[in-house]
Amino acid sequence: MRIALTGASGFVGRCLLGELLEAEHQVTAVLRKHADGVDTRASLRMIDDFASSLSWGALLQGQEVVVHCAARVHVMQDESSDPLAEFRKVNVEGTLNLARQAAQAGARRFIFISSIKVNGEGTPVGVPYLADAQSLPADPYGISKMEAEHGLRALASETGMEVVIIRPPLVYGPGVKANFLNMMRWLHKGVPLPFGAIHNQRSLVALDNLVDLIVTCIEHPAAANQTFLVSDGEDLSTSELLRRMGAALGKPARLLPVPSRLLEMGAALLGKKDLSQRLCGSLQVDIDKTRELLHWIPPVSVDEALRKTAKHFLEQHAK
Repeated sequence: MRIALTGASGFVGRCLLGELLEAEHQVTAVLRKHADGVDTRASLRMIDDFASSLSWGALLQGQEVVVHCAARVHVMQDESSDPLAEFRKVNVEGTLNLARQAAQAGARRFIFISSIKVNGEGTPVGVPYLADAQSLPADPYGISKMEAEHGLRALASETGMEVVIIRPPLVYGPGVKANFLNMMRWLHKGVPLPFGAIHNQRSLVALDNLVDLIVTCIEHPAAANQTFLVSDGEDLSTSELLRRMGAALGKPARLLPVPSRLLEMGAALLGKKDLSQRLCGSLQVDIDKTRELLHWIPPVSVDEALRKTAKHFLEQHAK
C-alpha cells in the first residue's frame, strides 16, 4: 500500500515509519528538516512548514492513505503573544489543507493523530474519558486539535474520504523526552522523591502500542470515520509508575509518603500547577470501543514497555 506519513522524524513517526517499511508498504516520509537516523528505505520529502498555503502537489498523487503525525506540540511555557493562533496555523489550517488536497488526489483514508487533551485535562478516579463523549479542551493545544477534528469530519462528509482520529494520552517508550525522561534521571540517580502517597490513576500508552493501533487503523474497515482512544489497558498511580520504572532501571525508587494535597499546594506556590496536575491528578481513558470495534488488544504490557524504555535510557544517558 502507498502511504504518506507526516512527522516521520518525530517520536511516534520514526517508530511508525519502521513498522510500515517492515510490512513492505511504500512510504513517502514527510519531514520539516533533515533528521539523522530516518529510515532511507522510505521516499524522503522535506517541506518548510505545514502552513495552509502549502501545495502538496505530486507528493500526494497515488497515495492511498495519509497518516498525519506532524503537529505543533503542547508547550509548557509558550511565549508567543497569541498561542491559540499559533497552534491553529499548524494544527488546524495546516491539517485541513493537507487533508483537502489528499481527498482531491484520491486518498482513501486520512489518519489524524490527535490528543486526549481534546477530551480535557483530567478525570475523577473511575470515571474515564470516552471516545464519543463531549470534548472539553482546556488549553490552546487541545482546542486546536478539537477544531482540526471537527474540520476533518466535515471534510469526510463532503468528499467521501475516510477519516480516522486517534487520541493518545502520554506516550512513552525508547527516546521519550520531557517529564518522563526527567523521572528516569531522578530514579537512576537515586534521588528521594516525595511521591510515595499519590493514589491517582493515569492512563499511558507505550509507543509500540500506539504504533500498533495506527497500523491497524490503516486497513481495518471498521475504523472508517471513527474516533478512538488508546492506552496500555492498565492504569497506574504516579507512585506505582515510579516503583515499576525504578524496577525496570534496576534502581529501587526512593519514595517519601508526602500527602498529595501538600504537593499540590507547594506546586501552586511555585507556579507549577500544570506539573502538579500531571503528577497528582487522574486521567483515565476507556478503550472498550477500540477493543470491540477493531478487535484490538495492546500487544505490549506496561512492564515490558518500561523495560524497553529503561534499556534505551541506560544505553543513551547513563554513561
